[in-house]
Amino acid sequence: MTPVADAPSLLLRPVADGPAEPKPPAMRLVPSSSPEPASGAPSAELPTPTTLAHTGLSAENVLALILKVLYAGEQSGHALSEMLKITFGVLEPIIEQARIEQLIEVKRATGVGAAGYEYALTDRGRDRARQFLDVNGYVGPAPVPLDQYVKYVNGLSKHHKVIDREVIASGFTDLIVAEDMLDQLGPAVSTRRAMFLYGPPGNGKSAMSAGIGKALGDAVYMPYALDIGGQIVTLFDPVTHTPQPIDAETELVRADAAVDPRWVRIRRPVITVGGELTLEQLDLKFNPLAKFYEAPVQLKANGGVLLVDDFGRQRVPASELLNRWIVPLESRVDYLSLHTGRKFEVPFDVLVIFATNLEPRTLTDEAFLRRIPYKVRAENPSIQQFSKIFEMVCRKHGVDFNPNVVTHLCREYYDGKGFEMRACHPRDLVEQMVMLCRYRKQPVTITPQLLDEACRTYFLDKPLYGTVAQA
Repeated sequence: MTPVADAPSLLLRPVADGPAEPKPPAMRLVPSSSPEPASGAPSAELPTPTTLAHTGLSAENVLALILKVLYAGEQSGHALSEMLKITFGVLEPIIEQARIEQLIEVKRATGVGAAGYEYALTDRGRDRARQFLDVNGYVGPAPVPLDQYVKYVNGLSKHHKVIDREVIASGFTDLIVAEDMLDQLGPAVSTRRAMFLYGPPGNGKSAMSAGIGKALGDAVYMPYALDIGGQIVTLFDPVTHTPQPIDAETELVRADAAVDPRWVRIRRPVITVGGELTLEQLDLKFNPLAKFYEAPVQLKANGGVLLVDDFGRQRVPASELLNRWIVPLESRVDYLSLHTGRKFEVPFDVLVIFATNLEPRTLTDEAFLRRIPYKVRAENPSIQQFSKIFEMVCRKHGVDFNPNVVTHLCREYYDGKGFEMRACHPRDLVEQMVMLCRYRKQPVTITPQLLDEACRTYFLDKPLYGTVAQA
């Protein structure tokens, strides 16, 4: 957050010849011999900053955040600390200096100590806050400097969880997946190399991506925002990221009091983009009104999975999208640019899955296919797998599984009418049968008769071209 040129600078003046402010502690990784937390969270220490230097931010940057928060109304010291995710001990000297410069005033005391004071802006403080807002409208948790984020992600990638058959299977406990399919997915997940997941539609390619995310581990830490040379990039996205609180007693001692609150603990990201994906979504998104950035999808997916679903059906040619991925997939780093022209490097610790029902060779050339060493085909389920999926779906809806329904479905529709068996059919057909029962206010059961009614509206039995032409 770069201050405007004519704004008076706020400096914390050290005592002459006093001791220098301590350097930020190095972000160190727990040795591999240390026990992992019960939930599988990465064992990287992110200590709570106890001094301004430890935050990696300047006094001017923190002052800007304080003034912008107070511009919306009075806040106590405790509330400021909670909003900015910085301990009040770090904020207090900056607030006191702002009071000396008549930017902030104390309105009342609502608790013990300076943290209990209610702070408000003076007229001069409001003018200064407007100047900061004109430069950068971000108001929220204090950002994490880029170098601290890079250290964490690089450390995370060096301590990847070992993926074996048991681990990969643990991600698919709620799916029916053939063992040979797991054996193909396992090595790809272990190396975090990109893969093509292709095959007929409806065979669970999206669900498999979620299972892969589970197999990678339970949780990672992500900053709410990044500071890149004074520019703010929001990273945590409540739409795509799911906070994962610390529940285990073994973790409570390790992390609850120690982790920098500017970082939020989330489930391993599994972010899906589909036909709407454009090249612009892979770059920083600058808001010209708020004057800060939103991170691209691959940066939000760091530490997890990025599923490019329906690949080949985007509005931009597949070859252009693939060309954008060449450098990140090879070097494991990505390059982003600010609107000022500054270009910077970020880690690319993402497992990219290109899911498509098209033949991969029709989407790109051999040179790029070489850069995606794993091509896994999601085949149609066998009758045994299909029956297990059907039974699992029935159990999920709380209805009894009737094997005769599967037999009837195979005889009349797959063998009789030539429809291909898909892994999604049990879910879709059972849901239709359940809704039919509820619509008729009758007990929910699964019968061949109800199945026929569901299939009548589910499968396209004959073309409607004649009806359309008459209309």
